[in-house]
Amino acid sequence: MNNRAHSNLLRAFVLMIVCLFGLTSLAVGQTADTFDIDTSPLPKPVSPVMDYAGVIDETTEKRIEQRILEFSESSNPKVALVVAVIDSTDGIEIADYSLAVARGWGIGFKAEEDPGALLLVAINDRKYFTQVGYDLEDELPDGLVGSLQRRYLVPEFKKGNYGKGIEDTINAYIETIEAKQAGVTNPYEEEETDAGDYESGGLDLGDIICCLAGIIGFVIFIVWSVQNANKNGGGGGSGKHRRDEVTASDVLIDIAGGLVIGALTGGGSGSSSSSSWGGSSGGGGSWGGFGGGGSFGGGGSGGSW
Repeated sequence: MNNRAHSNLLRAFVLMIVCLFGLTSLAVGQTADTFDIDTSPLPKPVSPVMDYAGVIDETTEKRIEQRILEFSESSNPKVALVVAVIDSTDGIEIADYSLAVARGWGIGFKAEEDPGALLLVAINDRKYFTQVGYDLEDELPDGLVGSLQRRYLVPEFKKGNYGKGIEDTINAYIETIEAKQAGVTNPYEEEETDAGDYESGGLDLGDIICCLAGIIGFVIFIVWSVQNANKNGGGGGSGKHRRDEVTASDVLIDIAGGLVIGALTGGGSGSSSSSSWGGSSGGGGSWGGFGGGGSFGGGGSGGSW
């Protein structure tokens, strides 16, 4: 390979590495600039069931909503249960995202105690998390929450039955809380005592290393292919042969340039949940379960399916 081809390959390699770290830094920077753990990233709710992703059929959604509304009136103290279904958390840890929603929406009634919980599901991320408020942690301990989600939510989600999975899980929460408040035997045995089903979302260090290793491997493969092709093509060094070498190496520069342009323009990758968010047709606008609480410290459990 001539000097120009070597130089072009080196430039392309450096550009791709810089681009990778640039994209990572950009994503982290945007998250840090716009995300606040005490401010909801979602619009103001109008119902205890907010399906921004549109995956729950209308009949099931209304049934879940009615169940929650009726339970909030019969419970003592009044408990506010809320469901939010979105497309994606856009790279934010779902535990942090759901905590921001729970606090920002102020889930809970205005009282000395404001027990509440939020079940948040990110469909495209295939992740879920139930945030449990301070005043509800005795009724819904983390281990039990994780067990109920694995038993009722995950199996249905794997089948694509999002409405049923959410409804069954909410019903299990309600019956568990009712039993605790009434001082009777819990209908759901706590088979697991830990909340170990949670998996963090977004890119972690391992993801970045894997991406970097993949790009490096790709570059090495291209370099090896070009060198092998040059060797097989003979040592004459004709003008046409030299042009082929440069063209092969320039492919890498084109790829790197495309990545840089993608970074500058947003690349068209990732989903923006706000584009598909819509209001709920439910009648929970006057429900008092928003704005009176927000006492959440990160308790709860989540995972993926």
